[in-house]
Amino acid sequence: MRLPARSKSYMIPEYSLTGDLLSYITCGLQYRYQNKGTLPPSKPVQRWFGEFIHGVMEEAYLDWKYQKKEFPWDWKEDIRPIEDEIDLRLQVRGLYPHDEDLFFSINQPGSTLTLDDLNEHDHKKLASARAEKAINIWGKHLFPLIDSSELLIKGVRPMPNYDKNISRSNYYGINGVVDVLTSAKINKIHEQSNLFNYDNKIINFIKKNLEETDIEDYEIIIDYKGMKRPPVKVTKPQAEDKWENHKQQILTYSWLRSKQENAKTISAGIILYLNELVPSKEDLALIKDEIINDLTDIPTDDEFEDDIQLIFDWQEDDKMPNLSDEFKIARSIRFIKINEEERSKALKKFDKVVCDIENSLIKEMKGCKIQDAWKADADERTCLACDFKTFCKNNSDITKDFKIP
Repeated sequence: MRLPARSKSYMIPEYSLTGDLLSYITCGLQYRYQNKGTLPPSKPVQRWFGEFIHGVMEEAYLDWKYQKKEFPWDWKEDIRPIEDEIDLRLQVRGLYPHDEDLFFSINQPGSTLTLDDLNEHDHKKLASARAEKAINIWGKHLFPLIDSSELLIKGVRPMPNYDKNISRSNYYGINGVVDVLTSAKINKIHEQSNLFNYDNKIINFIKKNLEETDIEDYEIIIDYKGMKRPPVKVTKPQAEDKWENHKQQILTYSWLRSKQENAKTISAGIILYLNELVPSKEDLALIKDEIINDLTDIPTDDEFEDDIQLIFDWQEDDKMPNLSDEFKIARSIRFIKINEEERSKALKKFDKVVCDIENSLIKEMKGCKIQDAWKADADERTCLACDFKTFCKNNSDITKDFKIP
């Protein structure tokens, strides 16, 4: 009796919205080395802080949910233990706060620092200051509205430009993680806020931006960004349009959420840019430049006249100006209305990104050199911070001043 040959294994490629698609948009070649290879960045500050702030907000929400802690929270007593737990989790995954000005870590291998050092000195560095502000400014408004926290949403789409003789699969998977607000909780808290004279800033923001609709049962997606608010338009060649990419990410999240069994109508998405609550000097220099060149959507009229003047008067060697919480909150929150036509465009763009990634992978599998198979078309800022700039021939104009040590 002749046994049949084993059929080929069938695997659907899986792509994460942030870990794959947005990373590839930043730079295809950098994405290949960091995500598809074994060359993690030597100083993954942006990635570390993004993971850190997501983890802190999730644990803070769970603490609030089960312990009903009242705001404001004390940093050393309530927030620092959460930071240490998240820091330890990230180190297990090989992510460390390499920038000494960013975070005070007692978990790093070889560190002699202890909690006594923390109690003896105020080591609230930049990441901790942002975590504290994120919890105490947004937590009291956001946490009561959350219906589902850190919800994994997944979907499957047809592989773009599928060719059975070339393509790895006829479908690809896409996933992301979001917090979800529901109209039921929004309306309930809104009624309570009117009753007890409690001003919920997120509800006010939703009521201001969400048009009246006949839909009574709807959802709003929340996403956190460990970065400043991006400019509304790009002025430099090859610069990544983060403003548009973040919008398309939310639109794609809304499509993924709509595919879940218990999903309701997705009416909008909200992004919280948490660096805006405690901007660094680099952030503030960029904010100043964007205001001068009319690259921000935040009004610069009478409402924030004092803050704008403080920013105009500030120089990079000066101490950070004391900006108002109202100005920081306005820059921190972004509302994105879900529109079917816009969502369809966003999905097509991510299909195009997946197609480019798949084509590069197939080229490499067929023997093409890595730098010939993957595009390197990042902006100057990304290139100058990249660990692979010394041998990236595709960016010779930007990296020509660098030599291999």
